[in-house]
This record gives sequence, structure tokens and C-alpha cells, in this order.
Amino acid sequence: MNRRQFLASSAAIGLLPRQAIAGSSMYRLRAEEVTSQVLPAGDGTTRMLGFNGSMPGPELRMRRGERVTIDVENGLEEGTAVHWHGIRLENSMDGVPVLTQNIIDPGDTKTYSFVPPDAGTFWYHSHYISHEQVARGMMGPLIVEDDEPVDVDHDITAVLSDWLMERDGALIEEYADRHSVAHAGLLGTFARAFFSPSDVRVGDRIRLRLINAATNRIFPLAVTGATGRIVALDGMALPEPRAFDQIMMAPAQRVDLVLDVSGSVKLDMMSRQGPYELGTIEAEGMNAARQSAPIAALPSHAIPAAADPSKHLTLRMMGGAMGGRHGGDNIWAFNDVSDLQSAPFGAFKRGETAKITLVNDTSFPHGIHLHGHHFHELGEDGSSGDLRDTTLVFPNQSRDILCTFDNPGKWMLHCHMLSHAVGGMRTWVEVV
Repeated sequence: MNRRQFLASSAAIGLLPRQAIAGSSMYRLRAEEVTSQVLPAGDGTTRMLGFNGSMPGPELRMRRGERVTIDVENGLEEGTAVHWHGIRLENSMDGVPVLTQNIIDPGDTKTYSFVPPDAGTFWYHSHYISHEQVARGMMGPLIVEDDEPVDVDHDITAVLSDWLMERDGALIEEYADRHSVAHAGLLGTFARAFFSPSDVRVGDRIRLRLINAATNRIFPLAVTGATGRIVALDGMALPEPRAFDQIMMAPAQRVDLVLDVSGSVKLDMMSRQGPYELGTIEAEGMNAARQSAPIAALPSHAIPAAADPSKHLTLRMMGGAMGGRHGGDNIWAFNDVSDLQSAPFGAFKRGETAKITLVNDTSFPHGIHLHGHHFHELGEDGSSGDLRDTTLVFPNQSRDILCTFDNPGKWMLHCHMLSHAVGGMRTWVEVV
């Protein structure tokens, strides 16, 4: 990515549509072709896919513990399905063709209904030919409100992604290019952040919800113009706010920050060519009323500590360019098997805890996502670490995770580098 060629400056800032009302229980999303101003104004528009006339789709805000109903109308000329990423919801509402539903045919509408059990930052996206439909724009933020308001002046969402496009903004339609699939995945030539609207002042305390909605890109991020702490990962509040210098985000991961604003807040992707500006939240005016105070932890999540595991499984990542041979029939494999099979990778009784060792025997990083659950990342000493729904495993490294499988159903387990998923890195687990 060449900074001079494709640069997301403050003039390129886009605002997320906030069509949904906080606390609403009924929504309607229409998947359709849209025209979006992804490049800076005047540099050409982009024909792509989105929801309700926009890309990203509207920010949905809802209440924890209250049932929500979302009608998804398919206005495309092809099938689709919508996955509510990170929500521990009923299996039939997970939005995964083959495992949990049929595709939504063109012209049809499917009603999703679920009760979000956790407050936090989540998102929604297509889960049908998702390496293409998400790359073309089928994504949007989903926020589950805290029971009590957090002490901030503004609650701001930032959706990050990249797009493979020409200089005039036209998408380059190469979503399943075999070279990209076998390497780091299809990476864009232009990246940016879309922010929810706000009027920020110097002295404000803000909550910044970062969502990596890119299909394959890992974002190493730096924040300037503010100081603060990480307060949540993948929608789960940290026990104590955590200091940060840079932030590493795999595709599908989320990071919540609470920041004290000292100037315009700039979000940069750190690249070999230097900082690449994804976007800036301009600060105008001064808030002299805000009193300095330590950043407090968010209200704790409702997931109990995991019990000792009764099973230990290994998920070995195999294949790709510069990788060894494997027994699967696609570019990538888990445990010598490519793509979804008739038998699950793991079968668990409801409430059973298992340790899974994720072994990356490939030359590329992988962001492994488990549907319907969160899991603990374990330290090298076996200590329980962060709760996540997507974990990043670097080449020739391994990571242990600990999960209590308390949500019945058939749940996908896959690499969220979506090029790798279509290349074979998909399996599933069953909880009965």
C-alpha cells in the first residue's frame, strides 16, 4: 500500500449512518447495491453492496437482555445471509447457511430474533460468499448498550476496512484470486475508518469503539491527540483498564478505548512506509467542565470463569503458500481436512469445558473465530487471559484457548481472514 497513492486524510472522513434508535427492539435491513464515497470527496464514488442505502450499514443499538427483531430483506440479485458477530445468541439465528439456515433468496425477507446477553461492541456482516460480499461492503456496527451509561462525553464507533480499488474508486473484482487466497488474503489498496457523528471538544472524555471489518487485513493502530486505556476486547469488559501504545487488530476483532481528548484524535495504521491516516475526529472548542479522574472499568460481563477442562483438542492450521502438504482438497486445511465436513471437529455436552490448542503450521497469521461463544486466551503458563471470540495466531506459533460450550447448536469455527476461509479453513463444533 503506497501512502502517496492512496491516503485517507481527514477530508476523507465518512460518517456512519445512525438510523437505529438506541433501545429499539425492531429493525429492518435491506441488502442492496449502493454507491458510497469511500475515497475522498471529488476522487470518485464506488459501486458496492450495503444495507439501507449505505456502506457501512446503519449502526444498530439495542438493550442487553431484551429481545430484538431484525427483518433482513434481500434486495440483491444473489442470495445472502447475515451473521451477528460476537453475539451469544440462539443457534438458529446465527446466520450461517448450511449450519443454521437456508440462504435468503433474492426478494425474500428473513426475520432474525434474539436476546443479546452481553453489553458491548459487536457487528453484523454477510456470511454467504462472505469473502466477496463483505469485501463489497456488506457490514455494519451493532452496539449493545450498557445497563447504566458510562461516564464519557461521546460514544463513537469506528468501522475500519480496506478495499481493492482503482484510482477512480471502482472495485477490482478479484475476490477469490488464488494467489491472494494462498498468501495473506486479498488486501485492499485503500483503507479508512468510518466514524459515527459527534461534536468533540478538547477536554472531552470519549469512548471509541474500534471494529476491524476488513476481510483479511490486520491493522496495527496508533492513536494520537488523546490518551487513555483499553477497556474492552471483542465486546467483553476488561477487569481493569489497560494501557496501550499500539493496538493490533485481526479481522473481526473489536477494541474499546476510553480516551481523554487533547486535540484532534487521529487514527493511524502503522505501515513500513510510516503512519497511514485512516481518519481523524476533529476537536473544536474546549470542555472546561470535565474533571480529571482515573478511567474506570466498564461493568463486568456475565460470563463465569471457566471450569477445569474435561477435553483437550488440537486444531492444526495447514497449507497455503510455502506451507507443507496436507490431506485436504483445498488450499488450506484444519487437521488435514478442508472445508465443512459431515462430522464436527468437536462435540461437547452443554456446559462442558474444553481446552483447544491452536497450532499455526503455516507461513501466515490466522484470526480464528468461534461462533456463539467467547473463550479465554491462555498464557504460556496456563493462566486464564482475555475473553475473545476471535484470536490471532502468528506463523509457526500456537495458542491455547479455554471455552465453556454452554450454547447448544452447530457452531462454525473458522479463520476470519475470509480468503483463508473460502480456501478451506472452515470447520464446526456441536453442543448438545
